[in-house]
Amino acid sequence: MSNAPLFPSFQARDVETDVGMTIHALTGGEGPPLLLLHGHPQTHAIWHRVAPTLAQRFTLVLADLRGYGDSCKPAGDADHGNYAKRVMARDMLRLMLALGHDRFAVLAHDRGARVAHRLAADHPEAVSRLALLDIAPTLAMYEQTSETFARAYWHWFFLIQPAPLPERLIEADPAAYLRDVMGRRSAGLAPFDPRALAEYARCLALPGAAHGLCEDYRAAAGIDLAHDRADRDAGRRLPMPLLALWGEQGVVHRCFKPLDEWRRVAADVRGQPLPCGHYIPEEAPEALLAHVLPFLSEPSEDR
Repeated sequence: MSNAPLFPSFQARDVETDVGMTIHALTGGEGPPLLLLHGHPQTHAIWHRVAPTLAQRFTLVLADLRGYGDSCKPAGDADHGNYAKRVMARDMLRLMLALGHDRFAVLAHDRGARVAHRLAADHPEAVSRLALLDIAPTLAMYEQTSETFARAYWHWFFLIQPAPLPERLIEADPAAYLRDVMGRRSAGLAPFDPRALAEYARCLALPGAAHGLCEDYRAAAGIDLAHDRADRDAGRRLPMPLLALWGEQGVVHRCFKPLDEWRRVAADVRGQPLPCGHYIPEEAPEALLAHVLPFLSEPSEDR
């Protein structure tokens, strides 16, 4: 395995976004600000194959979500509100404001894309453009759960079990959990750089990491659905341009119609499947760049 760093020209930052709450991020590049958010069970390292090219056009902020990576991992509370996407989105807004960015684009994968959806819904004045990878809206996915989806996304239903059952099982062998979740996807473990896998394993073994990711999913199955239903009932839609991309070999493609679902919650939606599975930034970086660079480079109206 190479000893070369995944992000040699980026600067590590730890930013306090709330009392006792610190978000870890890397910054680098030049140009308009772009926030990158990862998914489960990963960290900002997922972006290592696309960050060098993106950094030629954008000032990048690669953040670890609350509960993940080297960011803080607070204990969950009774309603799991500490990990509501509304709270996780607020972390990201405060991170960007602390770095001097009051309006920015977002490129996000998986769990990070769910945080990005809430960030855009709650703070539309801050988000200029939104590119979301391999998800349909959370509410749509829960309301349309089928046997095929439940079998493929078994971890959605395992992680929401009451503490400490899933935490205890993950903590018994974090590396095995990582291999099982990521390796059972369509491409197996072959697409992943060993350095990135080592980083994911290191972070999943940190104290509180298993609890943090479980709370993320528990919130998604409860308080987040309440927030999403309130938006739907009020007729609120995302106003900024939204690009949805997903893997044609993945579960989202097989079980849902992502463009139809995003058009129910956003006014300006485009997108398509890409020739890969779930982990688009690592499986198909060139295809991803071919779509997101033109989208992110389009001029946006000032608000």
